[in-house]
Amino acid sequence: MKTLVTGATGFLGSHLMERLAAEGAAAELRVLVRKPTARLTALGVECVQGSVTDAEDVARALEGVKNVYHLAGFVSRKAEDAHEMYKVHVEGTRLLCRAAAERGVARVVMASTSGTVAVSRSEGEMPDEACSAPIDIMGRWAYYASKLYQEEAAKRACRDKVELVTVNPSLLLGPGDERLSSTRDVLSFLAQEIPVAPGGGLNFVDVRDVAAVLPVAMQKGEPGERYLLGGYNWTFREFFGRLERLTKVRGPLVQGRGRWPYFASQLQSAVYKALGRTPPVEPSSVEMGEYFWYFDSAKARRAFDFEPREAQATLFDTVTYLREHFLGGHGALRAS
Repeated sequence: MKTLVTGATGFLGSHLMERLAAEGAAAELRVLVRKPTARLTALGVECVQGSVTDAEDVARALEGVKNVYHLAGFVSRKAEDAHEMYKVHVEGTRLLCRAAAERGVARVVMASTSGTVAVSRSEGEMPDEACSAPIDIMGRWAYYASKLYQEEAAKRACRDKVELVTVNPSLLLGPGDERLSSTRDVLSFLAQEIPVAPGGGLNFVDVRDVAAVLPVAMQKGEPGERYLLGGYNWTFREFFGRLERLTKVRGPLVQGRGRWPYFASQLQSAVYKALGRTPPVEPSSVEMGEYFWYFDSAKARRAFDFEPREAQATLFDTVTYLREHFLGGHGALRAS
């Protein structure tokens, strides 16, 4: 019996593939990818070319499969990408889970995001897995709305036929983010393109730690449960301060308060787009920075012995990778 992985070429998926292959499971792995990569070929895994949004591709990928890691996704903070995110996250997940139920798949471990539950207006709040989704906050951003709908679509499609375990990691940092799906803000910091530190706070976690816990979730996760996976709760001021001390790159000089940073980012974005250029920071990113994305991973620690590595190690490896691959080895260079 095979184990299927979707999203195997993504930031989290690539780390999971390397871990599973290193444990000697390559012969049992199959991936559903739009285009096989040299890295996957080198690992010796079976590749099925296609998309989670195509019924025939999904059917071929699920033949003889017992378990599924469903990591396929599309990360964007742009409102114009809402339709594509809904298509991948909701329609693709519904299609995959229904097909899995029809073919007798035993278990699906699905990666969502902590943002479907852990975001609040107050620094003192600490949501957990039992909390309701703060739709009045996260519902305004297409990515998080689509991930919330994804979780609901998976539950309904799997029902009592497939054991569904959902993991909800926070902002993923670490090396290997080829598409800048999670580490773009750190790159913008290195390029000194963030003029204002938002007034809120974030939670971040090392992508390698999340990849390490996914096989444990496959073995030990309770069906129907979700698990928040996070590392450190820091204000953006503290986060940029740590990056400044680590990189010797000067961080934002202004601490944002209220709504004016968001309105300023909208003006900046309009000017950049009028000049035919991509704004360095999306207004939606600035708006998100007004809130606190804090939580505690106590449930995952109990169930999976989850323990994130030191924050300094994660930041160091993230910065090193970005400098080598996007800044020509020099942190002071601006990103093209």
